[in-house]
Amino acid sequence: MTTRPRVLIEDWLPVKALGIESRRESAPIPGQFPKLKTLHVWWARRPLAASAGAVLGSVMPAWSESLAESYPEEERLASRDAYHAWFHRLCGILGDPVSASEATKAAIERGERIANPYTYKQAFKNSPETTDLDVLHRILTSTWGAMPSLIDPTAGGGSIPFEATRYGISTTANDLNPVASAVLRAGVATPSKHGPELRANLERWGSILTERITTAMQWFFPTVHEGELAATFLFARSIACPRTGKPVPLAPNWWLRKDKGGVAVRLVTERNGRPLDDPEFEIVTGKDIDFDPDDGTVAHGTGVSPWDGLAIDGDYIKKEAQEGRMGSILYAVATRTGKRRGFRAPTRTDLDALAAAEATLEDKLPEWLASDVIPREAVPEGNDSRPHQYGMSYWRDMFSPRQLLVHGTFVEEFRKLIPEVRSEVDDDDRANAILALLTMMQGKALNYNSRMSVWHPTRNSMANTFDRHDFSFKWTHGEFEGARELYPWTLSQLLDAYEGIAALLPPSDEGSSYAVELEHPVPGPIDTRQGNAANLDGIPDGSQHAIVVDPPYYDNVMYAELSDYFYVWEKRTLGLIWPEFFEDDLADKKNEAVANPARFKSAGRRKNELATADYEAKMTAIFEEAHRVLHDDGVLTVMFTHKKAEAWDTLGTSLMDAGFTIETSWPVPTESENSLHQAKKNAAQSTIFLVCRKRQARGDDVTFFDDIESDVRHAARDALARFTEFGIDGVDLLLSTYGPALSVISSHWPVYSSEIDPDTGDNRRLKPEEALDAAREELVTLQRSRLIGRAANLDAYTDFTLLAWETFKAREFPYDEARRLALAVGGLDVDILTKAKLLTKKSGSVTLLEPHQRVRRRGEANAALPGVHLDADAFEHVIDAVHTALYVTRQDGGATARDWLERRGLAKDARFLATVQGLVNAIPRTKKQGAWVVPEAGALDELAVFLEGIDVPEAHEPRESEQGGIDFGEGGSVA
Repeated sequence: MTTRPRVLIEDWLPVKALGIESRRESAPIPGQFPKLKTLHVWWARRPLAASAGAVLGSVMPAWSESLAESYPEEERLASRDAYHAWFHRLCGILGDPVSASEATKAAIERGERIANPYTYKQAFKNSPETTDLDVLHRILTSTWGAMPSLIDPTAGGGSIPFEATRYGISTTANDLNPVASAVLRAGVATPSKHGPELRANLERWGSILTERITTAMQWFFPTVHEGELAATFLFARSIACPRTGKPVPLAPNWWLRKDKGGVAVRLVTERNGRPLDDPEFEIVTGKDIDFDPDDGTVAHGTGVSPWDGLAIDGDYIKKEAQEGRMGSILYAVATRTGKRRGFRAPTRTDLDALAAAEATLEDKLPEWLASDVIPREAVPEGNDSRPHQYGMSYWRDMFSPRQLLVHGTFVEEFRKLIPEVRSEVDDDDRANAILALLTMMQGKALNYNSRMSVWHPTRNSMANTFDRHDFSFKWTHGEFEGARELYPWTLSQLLDAYEGIAALLPPSDEGSSYAVELEHPVPGPIDTRQGNAANLDGIPDGSQHAIVVDPPYYDNVMYAELSDYFYVWEKRTLGLIWPEFFEDDLADKKNEAVANPARFKSAGRRKNELATADYEAKMTAIFEEAHRVLHDDGVLTVMFTHKKAEAWDTLGTSLMDAGFTIETSWPVPTESENSLHQAKKNAAQSTIFLVCRKRQARGDDVTFFDDIESDVRHAARDALARFTEFGIDGVDLLLSTYGPALSVISSHWPVYSSEIDPDTGDNRRLKPEEALDAAREELVTLQRSRLIGRAANLDAYTDFTLLAWETFKAREFPYDEARRLALAVGGLDVDILTKAKLLTKKSGSVTLLEPHQRVRRRGEANAALPGVHLDADAFEHVIDAVHTALYVTRQDGGATARDWLERRGLAKDARFLATVQGLVNAIPRTKKQGAWVVPEAGALDELAVFLEGIDVPEAHEPRESEQGGIDFGEGGSVA
């Protein structure tokens, strides 16, 4: 093959199919998640389907006639269509996901149930066959001169290396974070090496471990009623009432189950007309619920005392917590009797067991701390201050006394098990693999049994500690039954996860009579490492043919801060097996490549600026190291998701400064497809794939942005046209222009502005965000025309409103994106839009105002500024005219609105009609239980009755099944 082979992802990628399959992975269906995801929590894991596409697309050659001619006997390579169809099959896509998705959506809109159109398993479950792998290996060897090597330097949850090894590619998986590195070794390298046979060892030794924990803990979880199992204990955090001194359970609501009549808890403070000393609780069902369970005792950090009905200040609550006086009150128990699930009120037996556990922990605590059984480490100051605000200064404070007793007992029993396993299993590596995987039970238990794991009344189950990517304080929490439930469940989860992972790594037909003997083994060799991605020590220069990386996303997730929660426990168990991962007190935050303002707290207002500069410097160092280890003809594919332009500016600068050009980009819709129309905030749903190469040497000519700005705008227009056809819209369509814009400037980097830098006296180096601004301006022009159906000349205020609804699909969106959009539509700023009452701003976000919130009255301050003016005969800004018309329509009815329009000549005004049409198309037209989610959508419908030529699309009202998630599993039906 020729030097620097063109790879498939540079020419083509099945964006729609990969996006649909990525979303099928995240559908909320029990048992359908990838088992790599269920082994141990990690944050922001990429879908396996998207990762497979990135890996294969980065190493497979683009189709060409010469490729087909080189393999005349291979139908897979005979034509471009055949080659692309083969790529689908290699990625596990064994059907037509696009047609299936369209059929599903059509059925939902018709309100019908249809047989599941997904007639094949989710893509990630379909491993390639040996015949396909044999051909793949032959063309990869021919393309690269050998089987390619691939590295993921920030491998995190392991999706990329997992997919690479499934194709027999020699893979290196590195991560700075020790918890991630340990999960990579346990979840990818270990099943790759030891295969499905290890499951039997895990089951045997895991059963021994759980039985010992059951024996030790059964006294603290006694049986209350014959045949009943207390599965989950539900607690409310409590403080003393500042006036009566009596305990106040702090619960946001009293629901236990919300479906089919519901089950709730009644808080009782008096009996027979006499006040109680302590609160009591009753379980109430269905029609017997004669109170509002949503009326809890705490909201927005402020409490209400059930003893006197008066408020309890949030600062008082925090102070009580910080002084160690916040407790917990057991208010309900979720039970199982055979197959029946139910709830009961706490009994004296329950309370006595809690007291016994607390006393036992108090006795054990000095010994456990001395022998390093439970964490001694303090929670460091970070970005999330809530643990300290609510009295959780040490990691062990995140668990109740009985939870702590259970987790400490696991550590004790696991340590006793280590010499037993090692003495019976001759192979040291196998023994350590068994023990390391057993510690995954601990990670699962910690995640589902803490003071931050809550009961979910709509799901009738527990939500884990990290159902959000933070340490949000939970007023109520659930406790797993710790003797017979918790660790048997975590063992079953481990066995299921390991079996599922190990089953997917070899070819799907391995061992069958039709299997081909492969020259290169599958799964391929994998090396897991823990270290800084900016210093890949031991990886030779130019040794990697592909680098596929899903780097930290700017300020999205503070991985090290979150992972400390597991690190402090697992270094006391897993650290005895793989000590090289657990040498430090806590996870490394100094070298972590995230924009972490907490590290620069002492800089005051400059902390965010310094955090961004630090992230850019670290990402540049990572990409420079990637440049070193990448083959000169190799490919770097970066998977990135972030809706902030600063994140893209920083990423682009880092890539270009490290010596890369961005050849092409693809937006793949990978995130969960919850309806944005029902959310307050927008969110990016696509992962952008940036396909990069080492920059070729060029002359010394200086490039100015003025010279290439037209190319940037053309690239943005082309991206908008292409990706609109793929169904990309909203904020994702905006993001889809960023890659092409960066691509243009990366090929000329460094690029300079015609402006002079006052500090140096030379031309200022261009910031990539300036190219992104040009791309955004193209979006404004094209989107406005598309929304209205023709070219229209409106004003900047109206353009902003139209494009904000169209781009973000939500009333609330980030402040910085509002600022950039305001600049793009005509040099506005957020303060001007705030004064115009188009939006309000708060703590990093803005909110579009409804027409009634924009009303200006005669005589009030700023009465002459833009807004809703009922007595105006003419309007400078079209959006003010439309909002005023909408206000009149909703307040006074259609007849009055029609007269109002006719008197002002607006019913036939071209700009007014264009704006109405644009808003009709831009504002989400979704109803929920018959009511408009965005009220303006309904008002526009009423107004459009009196206007000619306005095309009003149908409203969309999701049925219950859609809101709960489409059934993307195998078999069954979809609604």
